Amino acid sequence: MPDKTQPIVSFGFQDVEYDQKESLVKQVFSSVAESYDLMNDLMSGGVHRLWKNFMVGQISSRPDLRVLDVAGGTGDISFRMSKRLAHARITLCDINPEMLEVGKKRAIERGLQDRITWVCGDACKLPFEDRSQDVYTIAFGLRNVTDTQAAINDAYRVLSPGGQYLCLEFSTVVLPMLREAYEKYSFTVIPKIGEIVAHDRESYQYLVESIARFPDQDTLEQMMKNAGFERVSHINLAGGIAALHVGWRV
Repeated sequence: MPDKTQPIVSFGFQDVEYDQKESLVKQVFSSVAESYDLMNDLMSGGVHRLWKNFMVGQISSRPDLRVLDVAGGTGDISFRMSKRLAHARITLCDINPEMLEVGKKRAIERGLQDRITWVCGDACKLPFEDRSQDVYTIAFGLRNVTDTQAAINDAYRVLSPGGQYLCLEFSTVVLPMLREAYEKYSFTVIPKIGEIVAHDRESYQYLVESIARFPDQDTLEQMMKNAGFERVSHINLAGGIAALHVGWRV
């Protein structure tokens, strides 16, 4: 049983001690690092690429832009930004060394190793100075942090005045008929694909459970406002299967 003296947080459908979640999530992503990008394509039919392109397209560009890609893992978002934002200074931060190593190898293959700075760090307590970044992105990573509100608060801390926060995450399906089909697919097909391709059913079982327990769109907007963000909004993608949340540090 969890120790009642510690805060209790969710790890999928399990309730675990606050200090346990980080190591459990690290185990998941250490296990799936090598197959992570292939699995994203298989699970979404490649649609995740369109969602990520859409997010990067919402970034307000200007010269010498300082961009922080949190939970950037294997580099998908940073690679897209390096192409669209030619003169941006991009830093990718992820808590998992195995994911970072895969990302660095992919960067070398693409000739982008000099465009991105790689940092191992925790989204809840980022190793960056206050007001040091102009744009903060996090794609499909917020639901895996130990403390969602703490991560949003720290995003606000590191953004400069006028800074833009963009969070792309699986969310709550808003169409009833689609919701039922999506839940059935998530809990029956995705863990099976994980078992066959990644040889790890349990990690993908956790991932679909983490989606089910993640705050809905309105709740996440309120959490952003609680952190201090203004002009907060969201755009549902594929009926709410995913949503892009945007906020500004004014």
